[in-house]
Amino acid sequence: MFINSINLDKVLFLDIETVPQVYKFNKLEEKAKGLFESKTRFMQNEEKSFDDLYNDRAGIYAEFGKIVCISVGFVHETTHGKQIRMKSFYHDDEETLLKQFKSLLDERYNTPYHILCGHNAKEFDFPYICRRMLIHGISLPETLNIAGKKPWEINHLDTMELWKFGDFKAYTSLALLCHVFNIPTPKDDISGADVARVYYEENDLERIKVYCEKDVVALIQLFLRMRGDALVEESEVHYS
Repeated sequence: MFINSINLDKVLFLDIETVPQVYKFNKLEEKAKGLFESKTRFMQNEEKSFDDLYNDRAGIYAEFGKIVCISVGFVHETTHGKQIRMKSFYHDDEETLLKQFKSLLDERYNTPYHILCGHNAKEFDFPYICRRMLIHGISLPETLNIAGKKPWEINHLDTMELWKFGDFKAYTSLALLCHVFNIPTPKDDISGADVARVYYEENDLERIKVYCEKDVVALIQLFLRMRGDALVEESEVHYS
């Protein structure tokens, strides 16, 4: 898939924010505690207790976490150049936001010509969404249902994979790539490590949504730079 030949109108750029299903390890049911300990037993040591591991990792495990926000970005060509429009699905009830997101995919991104794009999305965002949908009994949209498909039939793009050029030894963050490509990014008052605290202690989903949307804008700008395209002007970025 050559990114320069891709029709941007057919690409849905996305990012998700996740948190643990319960805030602290000691709030888990006893069976869930045992299962988490089993899953992370090789990571536990004198410096990392199960409480520490839960704080660090529960939100990134689909079995112990949940999605609180999915932000998506659309790129449109206008007479003045490119324009970015944002939309977010965010809710305390994960099933509700997943059904809303599925409706978008079913209605607008349901053909072999449509593409989903994220950063590290093949390893994290896409599988996480699929797993949480199945847990809630939600049938997978066609663009996420990759079972039985050949690699060239899966229309998923990952900017981290594009950057690897076949080198699978290292993770490169979106923030680092934006820095090396000289892509300006808005100052954030939170980072990914703060999302669970903001969700559980401040009950501020709106703040998490804003943070997630900024990441999607950064993702789009990175994708455009990788194509050799000009960046979208800040005045042409429309947040939800």
